[in-house]
Amino acid sequence: MSDQPKLRLGVNIDHVATVRNARGGAYPDPLRAAKLAEEAGADGITAHLREDRRHISDADIEALAAALTVPLNFEMAATDEMQAIALRHKPHAVCIVPEKREERTTEGGLEVAREENRLAHFIAPLREAGCRVSIFIAADRAQIEAANRIGAEVIELHTGAYCDAHAEGRFDDRDAELERLREMAAFGHSLGLEVHAGHGLTYDTVVPVAAFPELRELNIGHFLIGEAIFRGLPTAITEMRRLMDEARA
Repeated sequence: MSDQPKLRLGVNIDHVATVRNARGGAYPDPLRAAKLAEEAGADGITAHLREDRRHISDADIEALAAALTVPLNFEMAATDEMQAIALRHKPHAVCIVPEKREERTTEGGLEVAREENRLAHFIAPLREAGCRVSIFIAADRAQIEAANRIGAEVIELHTGAYCDAHAEGRFDDRDAELERLREMAAFGHSLGLEVHAGHGLTYDTVVPVAAFPELRELNIGHFLIGEAIFRGLPTAITEMRRLMDEARA
């Protein structure tokens, strides 16, 4: 067995709320999904409260903060409204992500280098409140250096371009993206940052990323919620956990 630290799995339950909101009712309940994920071996739960509340709601965050026994990773845009919500709940972790109303999902990493001063001031109260601040960024040296300078403890590398290239059969692009992720995971770790990764990961794409020795956590949501339709959420999570553990062995 490897002597590397266990790679944590954060399960994002946003899209349970997407299904619920399609009918405007109370079912399916994201909190129930989160508790099932806990039981299936998730090391944390991720939820993104978007400005337009298209999936997760304020009430969901209230319920998750009150009921979870594993850490809550609260994804949010860098706005005053979201900062106030985070300071009220004081989740274990706050992940700052870019957000545009017209996008279907988070399309890229946060632009830290151009907004360094604003973001440094924005995250300071969150750190003071005891939240671990993570910045969701592209695998780019300048962005990682900027995240480090503003006082983030954690970076989460955006794996979407790698996963998209694999899904579209662009294997040279996929391999180039994977190498970029590998190099930047090592670079972030060398600066003393804790390195996470996520976005678009599936059973077919997770193993090469999970094998990076510097990574401490993967956050996976949409694929697991989709796979749960076919095999159930606990079984879907158990299989992802198995693949991650094998990659580290």
